Amino acid sequence: MGATPGSGLDELTGRAATWLGLATATPERHTGVVVADRFERITWRDTYEQSAGLRELAEELAGLHEHATDLLNDVFLAAYKVGLRLREPTEMDPSRLVNHQVISSLVESPDFAGLRRETVGDPYAAALAVLAQCAALRRLLGRSRDAQDQGERAARARQDAEDAADAVAEALRQAAAAADEDGTVPATAADAVHRAVETAEATGSAARRAAQAVREEAALMRAWGVGSGELERMPFDRRARLAERLRTGRLAERAELIGRFRQMADGERARKVENAAGELMLYDSQGEQPTGRGAVIACVDTSHSMYAAGPGGVTREAWAKACALALLDQARDAGRDFVGILFSAADKVQVFRFPAGRSAGIGQVLDFAETFLGGGTSYQAPLTAARELLEEESGGAAAPRADIVMITDDECGVTEEWMRGWNEARHRLGFRVFGVAVGAPRAAEAGSVLDALCDNLRSVEDFTDVHAAADLFRLI
Repeated sequence: MGATPGSGLDELTGRAATWLGLATATPERHTGVVVADRFERITWRDTYEQSAGLRELAEELAGLHEHATDLLNDVFLAAYKVGLRLREPTEMDPSRLVNHQVISSLVESPDFAGLRRETVGDPYAAALAVLAQCAALRRLLGRSRDAQDQGERAARARQDAEDAADAVAEALRQAAAAADEDGTVPATAADAVHRAVETAEATGSAARRAAQAVREEAALMRAWGVGSGELERMPFDRRARLAERLRTGRLAERAELIGRFRQMADGERARKVENAAGELMLYDSQGEQPTGRGAVIACVDTSHSMYAAGPGGVTREAWAKACALALLDQARDAGRDFVGILFSAADKVQVFRFPAGRSAGIGQVLDFAETFLGGGTSYQAPLTAARELLEEESGGAAAPRADIVMITDDECGVTEEWMRGWNEARHRLGFRVFGVAVGAPRAAEAGSVLDALCDNLRSVEDFTDVHAAADLFRLI
């Protein structure tokens, strides 16, 4: 009897190949966050069996979290182990990702670091540390119910995919057993393989969509400078709101540009300027260096014309904001204050301060990036605000070399009286001024007002080019 379409064993094996690999090569997923050896795990089990308080706490927390006992195990080990090391989130069983989030939050707190000095190597003290953390554990678990549900769904999806792969492998095994000498498989057995593969494909499709969504969110967070450690400590509901804001905000479509700008700036910071020849030295004083030490102030034009798009559909505003965010990174890396001044008309100025040594919350960063004032353009208003900030910082005397970056797409006048005051302040306070004319080559010409205001001036026409401002990050 001739083979019917799709009933050859080789063809069936080819179709099932993807799922055969999943059935045989599923990577191990761990249920414990803290990496521990056999003896440390035995120490935990013995301590747990001897402590009624630990068992009662596990029973209480079980109402908040299905895997509460595993969580207590990790808290104990985090307090007890000499060389504490946490697994990566990607190594964890999805149902235990909440445990990873909780443990990460605990071990990074200064109080827990101090506690470990009393508990390392002492099972009794470590058990007391677990009991002492009960209020914090209740609070953290209470805030992570959505994350727990998501973890359980991910664990079920993973298990469903593995079960579907096993079903494919079993159906193919039965088909192979039923095949005749030339590899022809009876229709019933062949249909069973096809159905198993179709079920696996449907299951895998859902899993791939979920994985893709996770990868896209991670890339979005990286572009905006939100680190994995910060995300792990962030409550699930807040993280979900943040992700939604990043996906739908004013610059949502420009996350890739922002990420490239930050990468470029990071690379430029790493370059050591060994020979000043060819670089623009902005000071005449003997011994001056090409980098500043005071505040970095980015004055960003948000007048109506900044909404104009250039090559690739990128707006002047998007390029300017991406540059400013990279300057924020620059200041953080150097331990310098950063101030973002958004401006348009004379009565429209908004100041965002990011002091050195203090974490720049993503909420404030987004507020700075997404604010757009509209209206006309005034140079005097933002530069006056910048000068006053530096005078406040220095008490009116020469400040550590501060840097002002003026990013605008317009050319506008200033009064002679204001210009005299500006030049006097530059001399007295010792700050430098960099200018970037975006989409406005005339503003960057010699003899322009912007040229008179700045020590260093450049023009940018291609708003997809993040390297047009590369030298800023070597000099600032």
